[in-house]
Amino acid sequence: MKRMLLLGDEAIAQGALDAGLSGVYAYPGTPSTEITEYIQRSKEARERGVHSDWSANEKTAMEAALGMSYAGKRAMACMKHVGLNVAADGFVNAGITGANGGLLVVVADDPSMHSSQNEQDSRYYGKFALVPVIEPADQQETYTAASYGFDLSEKYGTPVMIRVTTRLAHSRAGVELMEPKPENELRMPADKRQFVLLPAIARKNYQSLLGKQAAFEEESESSPFNSYQDAGDTSLGIITCGIAYNYLMENYPEGCPHPVLKIGQYPAPRAMVKRLLDNCDRVLILEEGAPFLEEQIRGLLDTSYKILGRLDGTVPRAGELNPNIVAASLGMNIQEGMPKAEIVRPRPPELCAGCPHIDSYHALNEALKELEPGRVFSDIGCYTLGALAPFHSINSCVDMGASITMAKGASDAGLFPAVAVIGDSTFTHSGMTGLLDAVIENSTITVMIVDNETTGMTGGQASAARGRLEDICSGIGVPKEHIKVVEPLKKNHEMNVATIKEELYYRGVSVIIERRECIQTLKISKKLAKEAEKK
Repeated sequence: MKRMLLLGDEAIAQGALDAGLSGVYAYPGTPSTEITEYIQRSKEARERGVHSDWSANEKTAMEAALGMSYAGKRAMACMKHVGLNVAADGFVNAGITGANGGLLVVVADDPSMHSSQNEQDSRYYGKFALVPVIEPADQQETYTAASYGFDLSEKYGTPVMIRVTTRLAHSRAGVELMEPKPENELRMPADKRQFVLLPAIARKNYQSLLGKQAAFEEESESSPFNSYQDAGDTSLGIITCGIAYNYLMENYPEGCPHPVLKIGQYPAPRAMVKRLLDNCDRVLILEEGAPFLEEQIRGLLDTSYKILGRLDGTVPRAGELNPNIVAASLGMNIQEGMPKAEIVRPRPPELCAGCPHIDSYHALNEALKELEPGRVFSDIGCYTLGALAPFHSINSCVDMGASITMAKGASDAGLFPAVAVIGDSTFTHSGMTGLLDAVIENSTITVMIVDNETTGMTGGQASAARGRLEDICSGIGVPKEHIKVVEPLKKNHEMNVATIKEELYYRGVSVIIERRECIQTLKISKKLAKEAEKK
């Protein structure tokens, strides 16, 4: 068998390719980005014509993957946990339409918020949509989950979620590969009205989905991702999910003395859970993220079992698990390492030296310096660092696209001037519809699009906005004379300040596009140009 050293994200990607994937749809978002990037770099994927271009946002990715599934092919939509909020409309309704070709929705959660606004647990979405969820424990299981998930999806005609977390997504291990499968042939749904969610059809489909729940639970009882490991000391039983299983076993290298139920597929295997609860005096639940399983097992008022976990404080309610937290929950001594050297101590993030956003914020601050602060609404991207020293330029960052709509709401409340700062990729992700609302009502807002011509925060992926921003804004209805393009450079500072001031006091919608290439992608493009010259 061929072996490869893979990140968890890469294992999902390779597993999907080996399982006959025909298309991946995604928007970059840490910690899920490397799944799509791996497929984009794959020679095999290029030779087969596997779709791997970036989507404008997670909603469009989810819907395009559903369309490929409709045509009988195996498709995958990938996103981070907050991206699933954007894709939720299509995702939840896909549970009702069902799938034709295998359909995987891969979601990478970010406990401890390493690069996110929250640490929500995507398993709740899977339960809400009534679809199976697979939560692998290691890279090998992550690789296997893709093929298993596609098979399960096609067996029951349902989407399947694969949930990973940051540590699994971004750590490496050896993975044994299976024999690759061919891609599916084009095949239309047997029921041509299956995907038409008119109420009469949707009610029928929903009853069908409800009818599959018992089968989903039976699949969990026999799933290779779920296992019951018996042991002699039944004073404590342990239920552990996904990567938490690894943290448990790190504390018991010779084997756990307590019975362990490892859960990696949901709905949870009811019979296995009951067996552990009946056989043990107390049960400790170790799961990465929210007390998802713990809440289900506790129920609303059931106190007949002694359940330990996040809800009673045995495990911290927030943040990632790690081996030390697990050890403390087991009453074991924690192994303390050497104190961190000063050179590796956490430092606040900052914009790169030479970043175009630096000059954009200096100009914006100068234009606003005579006004009371608190007028600038921003968004998610590298430029969010404008909230920190030395700029202190922005006053909000909530979700993708919220800068424009929050500025509009503040303007509606009477705030003048109201400014939105948004990146080029974020604008095409979720900002365009907010701009349309503002145009329809002729709201008095100034939108500053900081256009570094890439999706910079996640590594320089192609931006859907590149070369299109002026046409998009004009097409939405912004007056052409109030669409200004400037180059954020020190030499242009006074001119840029004057442009911003002029548009701040315009009583209507204005857009200032601050365009200069990301310093990091510029370095790469110059290096590639030099290499091309040598050839």
